[in-house]
Amino acid sequence: MSDTSELTMLQAVNEALHLEMARDDRVVVLGQDVARNGGVFRATEGLFEKFGEDRVVDTPLSEGVIVGAAVGLAMSGLVPVAEIQFLGFSYQAMHQVAGQVARLRYRSQGRFEPAITIRSPFGGGVRTPELHSDSLEGQLANIPGLKVVMPATASDAKGLLSSSIRDPDPVLFLEPLRGYRGIRGDVPDGEHLVPLGEARMARRGDDLVIIAWSYLVEMACRVSDALADEGLSVAVLDLRCLAPLDLAAIAAAVDHCGRVVVVEEASQTGGFAGEVVATIVEECFWALEAPVVRVSGFDVPYPVGMLEDAYVPDEARITAAIRRSLETA
Repeated sequence: MSDTSELTMLQAVNEALHLEMARDDRVVVLGQDVARNGGVFRATEGLFEKFGEDRVVDTPLSEGVIVGAAVGLAMSGLVPVAEIQFLGFSYQAMHQVAGQVARLRYRSQGRFEPAITIRSPFGGGVRTPELHSDSLEGQLANIPGLKVVMPATASDAKGLLSSSIRDPDPVLFLEPLRGYRGIRGDVPDGEHLVPLGEARMARRGDDLVIIAWSYLVEMACRVSDALADEGLSVAVLDLRCLAPLDLAAIAAAVDHCGRVVVVEEASQTGGFAGEVVATIVEECFWALEAPVVRVSGFDVPYPVGMLEDAYVPDEARITAAIRRSLETA
């Protein structure tokens, strides 16, 4: 009997939700269209029929209400899993996320454990209308008190989501739009947990390391495989979590390779890639053989669907950054 199943990332998310709701009757799911419709992408499909209307709740189209209700549920002893239908809408809930969710433990001096998981698809690549797609992970990781988790594989989507729901602190779980049906792989059957805060070496290599997260890990791996035909050995480090950040894994990768390219989908100025570069400079400057190179989106609002391909880092831009680093003496 197989102990793994081949699933898309979307199926893996759905499986984790089913398992966690069955394991712990305090887990409740809420959000726009998550109940009878099973979610706009079907991530919550089957939950309403299995667990009922008291645990799978459709909400009004109001992101502030969704996250605010999650705060009240958590302070009542439940374990809410809230869905923001698209991360581009999360500004409408930022007063709850930054002002309430992130501060509950600090404000209550540890008396409350705000076990809240906020799921949201992010990024682009599926041609959504304006304001739907966005890549705000750097802004969210900048808020103390939140954990920010960004899976790159179907297996990690299941394992990290289960760990997030069980975590006593609030977690923002960001799922790549392009990955929902574009990423599939073997996923362990039954309970599967991946610890938060531990990066993953997606490709091993010696000449240079690409540091990335979420869907861009998949793209970085394709670049690594293509350059292997030229005799170049390029590693790919998947951060998995931006907060907490696995400093030891970053330092080990930089010490080994000496050359680094950091890839992100967000605009560059103030983006999380800048935080990674600063960490490298502080922790392992003397291991560097060349300046760290960033590949990011551009400093413009996230574009409409027809312009996404010109905005999101692609394999050509990542490859050019690698060659630029390798050509630096």
